[in-house]
Amino acid sequence: MRRLGTLRHRPRRVLLEAFSGQRQRLLLVVLLAGLVGGVAGAAYLGLLHLVQRGLWPDHWTLFPHGLILVGVGVAVAVLTRLLGSPGDVELLVDNIHVLGGAEDMRRLPSLIPVSLLCVGSGGGLGPEAPLVQTTGTLGTWLASRFNFDRTDVRIVTITGMAAGFTVLFGAPLGAAVFALEILHRRGLEYYEALVPAVIGSLSGYAVYVIITGVGLEPVWRFPDPGHAHAGDLGWAVACGVVGAIIATSFTFLNQFLRWCLRRVPGEWRPAIGGVALALLAWMSPYALTFGEAQVTHISTTDLALRVLLLAVFAKMLGASVTLSSGWRGGFIIPLFFMGAALGRAGHIVFPHTNEVVLMAALMAACNVGVTKTPIGSVLVVTEMAGLALLPTTLIASVVALILTSNVGLIESQRRREGAFGEAPKPLRSDVAHDDGLANPHPSPERRREKTGA
Repeated sequence: MRRLGTLRHRPRRVLLEAFSGQRQRLLLVVLLAGLVGGVAGAAYLGLLHLVQRGLWPDHWTLFPHGLILVGVGVAVAVLTRLLGSPGDVELLVDNIHVLGGAEDMRRLPSLIPVSLLCVGSGGGLGPEAPLVQTTGTLGTWLASRFNFDRTDVRIVTITGMAAGFTVLFGAPLGAAVFALEILHRRGLEYYEALVPAVIGSLSGYAVYVIITGVGLEPVWRFPDPGHAHAGDLGWAVACGVVGAIIATSFTFLNQFLRWCLRRVPGEWRPAIGGVALALLAWMSPYALTFGEAQVTHISTTDLALRVLLLAVFAKMLGASVTLSSGWRGGFIIPLFFMGAALGRAGHIVFPHTNEVVLMAALMAACNVGVTKTPIGSVLVVTEMAGLALLPTTLIASVVALILTSNVGLIESQRRREGAFGEAPKPLRSDVAHDDGLANPHPSPERRREKTGA
């Protein structure tokens, strides 16, 4: 009888022993963070689709939708005043370097409704940044429940971010690498988080696919690229140069608009952004929305050269106005759209080129120039489009990274502590994470500088 009781309890004991060590506990929490990220991502995108049914530009003519954009700007100001600043990815990146993860959960009650309104009404930014902030913060919260040290908190936070990226992109490997690379300017450095990020990304993706039933098909439908030739390698270098120019222009435009809006009271900025977006919509429909569906449209529709170039210009203006005026969202997919449109335009000017090679290379290069994610961007683009164009796309990404190494929009990107024998550099004191609509909430690093602690 004693032997029978021992056998009966053996599965439970084996399970407990398997997850009793520190590494085993970390693996369990990593898996849990991926699952939670997948569920949270599905819930967020489900809510976003509900908001889009009422506020999306396709459901309205220009003038009524312009009024909606102004109203959303006012609502953003009110919500931010009542609920506090939603924060941004830059602050999350800063806290990952300093604390290992998000400081607390207090920004989510403001971030989620504000970002849903901004993205769902057709603002020029996408859901990637709010979604990743949410899943990364949830990862930090899970890690804190297990009293992990800073290194393991960072790993679980990155895992949550990877799950958020993969829910949106449908690219598990690219999302995992992207989440690691976006923390730095010259490639991923928290290498110990790579495998956990992949595990979290895959588990989050599996949960999202099961919940939504979206299937495993690529997000975008590009024409068949055919056979790539040696000459395409040279065109990939050219795409890297063009992508660097676009990324630099986007960065400087955002910095200029932020400088201009500093002279405007913080409560007015979102409403001004709504007015500006409404006016931009009269110039081109491509100024609104973050461009995910528009990428498929421009890649499968015959458009004139001037229409494609105007689309790039309008999207850059729309995304920059949205970002600089206090609206919430991410600029990754808008940058992908700019690259895709430029690729089609380049093929019109140089018809002997491989159109799909140009599109994929420019999509990655434009994004890399801003986010500094050369491997992650390549994997995301090729996974989302179902392509086998890694060599040319990778060349364009590396060229763009080299040419824009001293230009950055995410100011908190930096090397890990102790990397290459260097002391960590403090974040510039003139960088404001707050949007001016609520009291500034400095990171712990900046608070220590002010207090002398």
